[in-house]
Amino acid sequence: GGIAIALAVQNVLGDLFASLSIAIDKPFEVGDFVSTNNISGTVEKVGLKTTRIRALGGEQIVISNADLLKSTVSNFKRMETRRIVFNLRAHPDTPPALAAQVPPALKDIIGKRDKARFDRAHLSKFDQNFIEYEIVYTMLDASYDLFMDTQQAILLDAMRMLQDLGISSAPRAQQLLLQESAENAAPELPIEGRVRSPAALRSLPKGA
Repeated sequence: GGIAIALAVQNVLGDLFASLSIAIDKPFEVGDFVSTNNISGTVEKVGLKTTRIRALGGEQIVISNADLLKSTVSNFKRMETRRIVFNLRAHPDTPPALAAQVPPALKDIIGKRDKARFDRAHLSKFDQNFIEYEIVYTMLDASYDLFMDTQQAILLDAMRMLQDLGISSAPRAQQLLLQESAENAAPELPIEGRVRSPAALRSLPKGA
């Protein structure tokens, strides 16, 4: 009995300490969008024992404050900038002179966007299927909606830029697979060289 009581008191004190730590340190507050242990959502309430988070799917998730203190919590509301890295692929037959025009064109495209700071753009990969550019820029505003609007505008401008330069997009994986299958297909044998199945032999007239 005494051990059980001691454990219960220990758990209560642990929860109270965790709640006090959250109240003092304020790693997050009501209304913040946080992510921890594969759970993402908006903080709705911070209680004495638990914190309630409204997940993206709409469900409410209740997490022990003691468990939260033991976990890594990402607070996206306090993010001041957002670093974006994305890739752009083009056809592998693109002439080097045209391929070299893409990075400075991307710099101009990103540079004209409000709250976007261009960092770099490089041709990062070249193989038989595609050439690939790696582009990095920084959003100076943490708003996710603004980021998505900016990213969409950049991608549309990049598509127009490639069209204006006469650069084709990389072939689809399905097209590459069909092409490879056709190239590796065995040549068809002449009639005399084919092996007939037993069913086909039974259906042939005598002497065939």
